[in-house]
Amino acid sequence: MNIINISKQKIFDNKNQVYAYELVFKDMSNNHTALSTSIRGTAQLIMSSITSKELDKLLGHKTVAFINIDEDSLLKGILDVLDKDRFILNIMENIDLTENVIAKIIQYKKRGFLLSLEHFDSSAHMLAKFNRLFNYIDIIKMDIVLSEPENLEKVMAKFKGGRVKLLAQNIETKEDFRKYADMGFDFFQGYYLDKPEVMEIIGSKEPAQFIILQLIKIIKDNNSTEQLEFFIKKQPDLSYKLIEFFNNSKKFSVKIESLTQVITLLGRDKLLRWLLVYLYSETSKSPASKSILALAIRRAERMEAEAEPRQKDKAYLAGMFSMLSSIFETDIKELMEHIQMDRDITSLVLEKKGIFAPSLMRAEKAEKDYLRKIMMENFDKLNTNDLIYTLEYGGVEIDKSKL
Repeated sequence: MNIINISKQKIFDNKNQVYAYELVFKDMSNNHTALSTSIRGTAQLIMSSITSKELDKLLGHKTVAFINIDEDSLLKGILDVLDKDRFILNIMENIDLTENVIAKIIQYKKRGFLLSLEHFDSSAHMLAKFNRLFNYIDIIKMDIVLSEPENLEKVMAKFKGGRVKLLAQNIETKEDFRKYADMGFDFFQGYYLDKPEVMEIIGSKEPAQFIILQLIKIIKDNNSTEQLEFFIKKQPDLSYKLIEFFNNSKKFSVKIESLTQVITLLGRDKLLRWLLVYLYSETSKSPASKSILALAIRRAERMEAEAEPRQKDKAYLAGMFSMLSSIFETDIKELMEHIQMDRDITSLVLEKKGIFAPSLMRAEKAEKDYLRKIMMENFDKLNTNDLIYTLEYGGVEIDKSKL
């Protein structure tokens, strides 16, 4: 289990309502650290934690969050899995504004993200540095401690009442709050209003699993092919395996020029099936992963064959999803709620009910009949410890006195 420390602090609007939280990652020494820095794993693990089922527990169902970003987190594409409706990209004051970084910031703005500037000290230097970005910035977090009063007033005059909203940062006293509220700031943040709360977030078992499940959700939500390509190409291993799979397919004999071409020719149903196979084969750490993959495919194919013509694709997915718990350490109910699959599939996975339940029962009986047969034929070869682990893991009580 991966535990990540995240500090969250409330940000209030001018009606004293909670507008957002600022999220800051903490390292082992409880020091602030950049999003792109490795914390008990990888940046993708961090991203999985704040885009998973833990998100609503962290923020509530509607509140947005400021998340600090630097040039690395922008250029490495680790922000691509964030929900634009839940996160504001908070640009660090010391960011290196290269042409590539500026282009990336504009790209995220065009994708619908809100952008803010962190610790803006109102100086001429800061105004000059971010001048090219002001047309894309939505919120300026003005540091009232670092800002000279006359500079702060000039910046207020420049932006007050316009499209860009102003946030008074580092409100430490009641007097501070009254003063900057009277000046017309839109938002407020500081220890006087709210002290940061450090929370532990449980990260995904394996970042690759999260990435694939996010992609499954993108496909299911019927996003554009461009969005699919944008997401896939940020995962080099996944891109390579997909193209390799496509090239090995006997159905196609064309020269691949882009991922869009692969996605279009494969079709979404075929892509979704391949992703599930990839999920089982590449991310499972179980010694029996190859057998589990074979079993999942066989179960899915069996259920597909038994389904009505219009339900065949759904039956295949139901069969594959019915075994996901074999490679996840998390509660399968929470997992299914996160990816929000079809009701028939979800009902089968969680309760073994619904239109595919009889087919699943038949598949499981056939599997158990075969495994019982092979187990009895090889019983003398099996290790006692392995048998005990298997029985106890399956919830079977062992009479210790008879061992």
